[in-house]
Amino acid sequence: MRITWVGHSTVLLEADGARLLTDPLLRPRVGHLRRVGGPVPSIGPVDAVLFSHVHYDHLDVPSLRLVQTERLIVPPGARRLLERRGFAGVVELGEGEAVSIDALRVRATHADHRAQRLPFSPEMPALGYLVEGSQRVYFAGDTDIFEGMRELAHALDAALLPIDGWGPRLGPGHLDPQRAAEALQLLRPRLAVPIHWGTYRRLGLSRDSSTLREPAARFERLAAELAPDVEVRLLAPGERLEVQSREEARL
Repeated sequence: MRITWVGHSTVLLEADGARLLTDPLLRPRVGHLRRVGGPVPSIGPVDAVLFSHVHYDHLDVPSLRLVQTERLIVPPGARRLLERRGFAGVVELGEGEAVSIDALRVRATHADHRAQRLPFSPEMPALGYLVEGSQRVYFAGDTDIFEGMRELAHALDAALLPIDGWGPRLGPGHLDPQRAAEALQLLRPRLAVPIHWGTYRRLGLSRDSSTLREPAARFERLAAELAPDVEVRLLAPGERLEVQSREEARL
């Protein structure tokens, strides 16, 4: 299995012959946000795109037009939003529902996050996704910690957890480094990859590399204290991680 952190909440997951992309945000500028995490790596065609929710830094229509795919997985209520913009192959999943993508099973999970496509759309659910094949990966989307994370923990190989944002503070429904480290105590993955940090920055805020990296460094320290059995891998945007199977890791 290969995990490439493209940046922000965008991850390319390659497993069992399938290629999945999460929450594609691929532009150098999105509204008042600027990409500060380096250029977007080449992605190529993917078998499906998984959207966690409809906020503009997670469901960015211009970025989606840059992706070659025929299947879009979205939370309830978001299909009409994309179909009205000319996209086909849109599948809505409710919490607990699943879809097969080649050899992988993708199940929608709970997310503690309020999502609305301002200014006029109604509130829509937010999701995480559990991707199951020869290995199991949890993509949290945007969420706060919730007790149901325990139910995802069985033989979890990797957890992709948000730890920060793009502004000076995080509102309700987000994980910060402390809560993300506490979430590891519930999820108990073999390894954790922090996402949603150090890639986009609001205009006027510092772009200093040490400032951008601080949330990830803090998460790494806290994870070592609270969940010492979990291996934390800090990736730079565009960096790829090869994840061994449990059998390979024992050798």
